[in-house]
Amino acid sequence: MDRNLSLNLVRVTEAAAIRSSYFLGKGDKNGADGAAVEAMRSMFNELPMEGTVVIGEGEMDEAPMLYIGEVVGNGQQGATKVDIAVDPVDGTSLVANGLPNAIAVAACAPKGCLLHAPDMYMDKIAAGPLAVDCIHIDLPIEMNIRRLARALGKEVGEVTVSILNRERHQDIIDRVRKLGARIKLFEAGDIAQAIATCIENSGCDLMVGIGGAPEGVLAAAAIKALGGVFQGRLVPADEEEFKRCEAMGLEDPLKVLEMNDLVKDLSEYMDSNYERIARRTRWKLYFERLKANNVKEVFRVDFRTKTISYFCGSHENSVGSILLQRATDEVRFEITTDIIEYIYGA
Repeated sequence: MDRNLSLNLVRVTEAAAIRSSYFLGKGDKNGADGAAVEAMRSMFNELPMEGTVVIGEGEMDEAPMLYIGEVVGNGQQGATKVDIAVDPVDGTSLVANGLPNAIAVAACAPKGCLLHAPDMYMDKIAAGPLAVDCIHIDLPIEMNIRRLARALGKEVGEVTVSILNRERHQDIIDRVRKLGARIKLFEAGDIAQAIATCIENSGCDLMVGIGGAPEGVLAAAAIKALGGVFQGRLVPADEEEFKRCEAMGLEDPLKVLEMNDLVKDLSEYMDSNYERIARRTRWKLYFERLKANNVKEVFRVDFRTKTISYFCGSHENSVGSILLQRATDEVRFEITTDIIEYIYGA
């Protein structure tokens, strides 16, 4: 597989951004989006992968390209199989009006790791790494701001909260101002605002409010990589949207969606889809798999040395006793997909 897949994804978003830039300030947001979609899809099809769009421009009958379920990539034999979420232009109105902060977004993960979020609203809260375990979407905004201020070593009046400038957010805007915190209102593009909470000196400490659910998954993917915190809750508008959630496997559409509900960890993905996690430590994961002919396989994934070691024993052997043997095979990995491909190719 291509070890530089993650770097090649930058070419995808770069192509979309460049193509849509020709529409900057021309009042044509649909033109900007269409150009970005075409450029993004064209670049995807040059990459050595087999990617299935799980969040895109809509259903097959709603979008000509990058629709949900479309397969992209150059189709070469043995290509990496991944799920893809895209927003070719998050902030089309910003582009149309010649304003900054519109971005092209693509997230890529092993199949089954990204939540297939329905096209509806989601209530969201996002903050940087220092906010982990100190904020929660169900807490009053005042408590979240006070907790975040302590975590950041700031006064409440120094905390900046980004909120989408919509009438539905007026109550929370009034409460934040009454508390004395700063507010940064933005007109569009909540993916960029959510990510900004994880970037030092971005001028944004916390993002709250209701926006698109697909954009929530994309933001969560980036924030997870940056070590921040993101929580969401779907906001179905009617009975039809409730049924859509249930049809997608969300038994409780109103549950709080933690980061790992939106973007699964490798350990959760493997445990729920394939192998049983036998043991885990701070730096290592151990997977065991029972096979025919009394064979038990154990895989040790070491994230510190970036190695996967393969051990083999019999069903009656414990994982510990199998690990005392010399590894049958050992390889290095670069990205998460390497681990999955090695284990399922073994």
